Amino acid sequence: MSKRTTNLIKIRESRTLIVGVDIAKKTHWARMIDNRMGIEIGTAFSFKNSIKGFTRLLGKVARAQKKVDAEKVIVAMEPSGHYWKSLAHYLFKAGPEVVIVNPYHVKQQKELDDNSPTKNDRKDALIIATLTWEGRFSRCYLPKGVWAELRGYTKMRQQQKRKLNASLNILVAILDEYFPEYQTVFKKLLGKASLHLLKHLPFPDDIVKLTEEELARELKGATSNRVGEKRAALLLSKAKVSVGVKEGLTMARLRLSHCLEEIFFYKQQLARTEAAMACALEESGMAKNLLSIKGVGVVTAASFLGETGDLSRFESWRQVRKLAGPTSSRTAPANEGGKQAYQSAVGRC
Repeated sequence: MSKRTTNLIKIRESRTLIVGVDIAKKTHWARMIDNRMGIEIGTAFSFKNSIKGFTRLLGKVARAQKKVDAEKVIVAMEPSGHYWKSLAHYLFKAGPEVVIVNPYHVKQQKELDDNSPTKNDRKDALIIATLTWEGRFSRCYLPKGVWAELRGYTKMRQQQKRKLNASLNILVAILDEYFPEYQTVFKKLLGKASLHLLKHLPFPDDIVKLTEEELARELKGATSNRVGEKRAALLLSKAKVSVGVKEGLTMARLRLSHCLEEIFFYKQQLARTEAAMACALEESGMAKNLLSIKGVGVVTAASFLGETGDLSRFESWRQVRKLAGPTSSRTAPANEGGKQAYQSAVGRC
């Protein structure tokens, strides 16, 4: 039996009032329909994103429910951005069942109805209610406790990784412009030798002022003698024939300095976030089982639970697999640390 068929049975099994809500930052719009015929009840109304507005919504819903003698209420909304979460949490406590509809389905239905993708809050609210009446909705799961923490940490880490990668791309862009030969000498831009040069001698004009012996001493001092004469000779030869831009170097030095600060700032943030993920993973009680799987580390395990939530809510592993969709594009991040990192982080919890 398909999910839509199951949803239709649920909608039709008893008299139900369906409320479609179009979410916005400050003011939401709602429209209500009867589950039997899909006919609209009353007219569209707005309510503020506040406790007073939420109370107004429940009052309107209660009166409509009494009018049509509905046994239950289903409130549907699009999970767009983060604005919907406050209302969803409130409704979960207040009693009505909360479901979500796919924003893509709303967009497609809107274009089918009037061939216009133009945003209209009143129209969208009715489309959301109608899609729900047709069984095109999903259950709304809002994690609690440690599962909410893990989901938050997972999202936070993803954002921090994007920012870190953006800063690393800027670093590469600076070098491509002012010293394009640099990366043929140093593959690891953030290694000890490279980092020392980026901070103190980043451009060809700085390098060519030194002799090969002086440059070797700089590298040896930064790496405890692990990098020396050979790398110094190669770097000096590249600097002498560099095709990097020679103008605007004062600005480029400041830009490079800011970029390096950003990189290490985001690295520190990531380390703190991953330590918190390890603590939450331990609290979940799933750490031992997940980390026993070959290739699964702390970040992978914590991110997996952040995406799935409490595994006890699933009846079989097939339901968990279905969350990933038809492709593997939503796989968890790669193993970064393993059990040793986990044990170290938990020791700091």
